[in-house]
Amino acid sequence: MTADRPYRLLILVASPRRNGNSAVLAQAALRGAQAAGLDASLHFADDLMQTFLRDCRDCRDEHGRCRIDDGYADFFFEHFLDADGFALASPVYWYGMSAQAKAFFDRMFCYVARSYPDSQRVRERIQGKRVALLTASEEMYPTIALSLVNQMQEYARYTHSQFVGAVHGQGDRRGSVAEDRHGAMAAAEALGRQFFERPHADYRVDSVR
Repeated sequence: MTADRPYRLLILVASPRRNGNSAVLAQAALRGAQAAGLDASLHFADDLMQTFLRDCRDCRDEHGRCRIDDGYADFFFEHFLDADGFALASPVYWYGMSAQAKAFFDRMFCYVARSYPDSQRVRERIQGKRVALLTASEEMYPTIALSLVNQMQEYARYTHSQFVGAVHGQGDRRGSVAEDRHGAMAAAEALGRQFFERPHADYRVDSVR
């Protein structure tokens, strides 16, 4: 925990299914986080966003604010920016992340772009978080979720954040990831429990060894 409060972990389910496999993995991570005493919360992307990113040059009002009137801005400023850690739960759709997951990151551009009046503060506050991925698919071959892992890893690199883990579960029916024989549920719960304890090393050519 920080000096004065527990770490805040935000878990976002970016699936249209409330009881689908991604949501089941997210709930397992939430249980682990709560067991560790973290200030953890779970949210559904469909509750926050009603549309995709628009052309900001046409969309902004006279004060530079986004005109899209849904729950994204409130969630972004009141929950995401305040979080110490962020876990995305997305199904594998067409060998990539869901439309909801992609839209969440795309909509962020509205507030980091220099045309937003407070973009400097936003850019400072999205940096330095711990991030992770929870994903589920019907198929099981080893690289099925590779594009999602890569996108989260690149997001972490770009925002000077730490990518601390990915859990992939298999399920061919709604909620059947709970029966995953490779331990996805236990791995998701462990990820939540250890979110701020897992060692992270991202060496570069100039890193001190």
